[in-house]
Amino acid sequence: MQDAPAVEGPHENFLGLPEEASRYETSRVVVLPVPFERTTSYGKGTALGPEAILRGSRQVELWEEMLRSEPWRMGIATLPPFLPAEHDLEAALSAIEAEARRHLEAGKFLVTLGGEHSLTTGPVRAARAVHGHLGVVQFDAHADLRAEYEGTPWSHASVMRRLHEDGIPALAVGIRALSDEEGELIAARDLPTVWGWDLPARERFTALLDRLPEKVYLTFDVDFFDPAIMPATGTPVPGGGSWYPTLECLRDLFRRKTVVAMDVVELAPQAGAHGADFLAASLVHKCLAFLQAESPEPPGAAARP
Repeated sequence: MQDAPAVEGPHENFLGLPEEASRYETSRVVVLPVPFERTTSYGKGTALGPEAILRGSRQVELWEEMLRSEPWRMGIATLPPFLPAEHDLEAALSAIEAEARRHLEAGKFLVTLGGEHSLTTGPVRAARAVHGHLGVVQFDAHADLRAEYEGTPWSHASVMRRLHEDGIPALAVGIRALSDEEGELIAARDLPTVWGWDLPARERFTALLDRLPEKVYLTFDVDFFDPAIMPATGTPVPGGGSWYPTLECLRDLFRRKTVVAMDVVELAPQAGAHGADFLAASLVHKCLAFLQAESPEPPGAAARP
């Protein structure tokens, strides 16, 4: 199999792909870094997450061993960082939505790199506007269902509450930190949930997944993982997912549903500890391999480099 040549220079793009493999016009996948951090409430640093993921991705092997595939051959364009100028939180999220919608309307599979979890509202709403009725699969330690947190309804702790109010069905996976308000909401509305103490729970995951619409958006908060393998996040919670069982669930997600876009959020890089950055980059690479395997090439797609 042919190796893609590395590209040198200051520009960080996902996997360090050369220009011919990362042109926007011919790439099926677009990576959008969004270093957005406004409401983090414990550990800070998620604004540095996108750059760390891109930097770590340059060390990811281009050949994906589980499926014996090369996701880079779909074409993966990396955009400059997008940071909304609006001070008002709702307006800032609307700006993120507009930016995401621009790329989804161009027929791209959008990977948003955060940044804090509040930003997810934007690309999910954009994906619904472009793709119609869809659901959300949320990998997370926290329910993020608070009506508001620390004085704002647009907090990272409220992102899934806003999406539920939008009428978007969701499946939460790995939840093990929540308030009584959130627990009561889950029980009262029978919100599909795979609890952290049930992990690994692949059969329950697939059974609940079947309750969602055919099209889904994947949001992955890295604090889903056990802090033993993902310490670099603002609010690490004991327990959580491990690497290969999580990949099996993600593989099932891409097999059983049409994933139209995704994000990876809440990485807060730690100086001198690159393992977490590399894990987040590898997670994106694995998801793109699953996309390549299960999702047919759209009509008129660009030829492989």
